This record gives sequence, C-alpha cells and structure tokens, in this order.
Amino acid sequence: MLIRDGQNSSSMEYQTGSRYLQTFFVILTIAEIRKIMGKIIIEEMEFYAFHGHYQEEQIVGNRFLVDLEIESNLSAPANSDQLEDAVNYQQAYQIIRKEMRKKKSNLLENIGKRILDALFSEMEGIARVTLRIRKMHPPMGGPIKSVGVTMSRP
Repeated sequence: MLIRDGQNSSSMEYQTGSRYLQTFFVILTIAEIRKIMGKIIIEEMEFYAFHGHYQEEQIVGNRFLVDLEIESNLSAPANSDQLEDAVNYQQAYQIIRKEMRKKKSNLLENIGKRILDALFSEMEGIARVTLRIRKMHPPMGGPIKSVGVTMSRP
C-alpha cells in the first residue's frame, strides 16, 4: 500500500471505504431517480350495502360510494406494459366489493379499516393507500348529499 506524506495506513483505508460508499450512494441515487412513483385511482365505486348505526339502515340499506388511491412504484409496468408487473386495480375493486358485502358495520371507519387491512394483506406493490367512503343521503333529519370518511395507510 502506498502511503502519502502525513497519512498512515488507516486513513488510506478510510478513504478507500469512503470512495466505495460514495459509489454505492451514486448507484442508489440513480436507481431512485429512475423510479416512477404514481397513483392508481378508482373513483366512485358504487355499492348497495347495509351499514349504519341505526337498525333501519341495517335493514333497508343505503348507497355507498368508495374512492381509492393506491400509491406504487410504476416503473416496471410503465416499461413492460404487462399486467403482471402492475398493481391490479381489478383485484383492488374485488377486495373492496367483498368487504362492502361481507358484514354489517355500524361505522364507516370500521368498513375503511377492514378494506385497508384486506388490500395490504392480499395485494403486493402497494406503498400507500388513501380510501374515501361516502354514505349517500344518510337519514339525519334533513336533505344531506353524503357523509364520509377518508383514511390513509402507508
């Protein structure tokens, strides 16, 4: 090993290690720059379901609208143009449909948590999900277009 004036062998090893780390971070940074992050959006999925705090809601039912945003790395599907490389939004719809029909919930928050849990357990490639659930024309004693919740999970 060649040692320059004023340097010992341990400082040279540090410089060599430092160059390695710099190269590693440059490669990592290039990979991160090439990553294409994006959102898959499904709007106003409509379901008739029997959720609500009041007994009448659970007997008569109501219309619900669900909006979904899935954040994901879209690099692979953008390059390959193949469904198997993408987050399949048909699968996401089927999961939401199943959870909306599965069991009655008193609160929209409970439905939302069940949907988020199912999406993350049954699908791959999801970085973050934002879910909006609205109950249309709820029985609140006057004309109301909708009530809803928005929930997110990284």
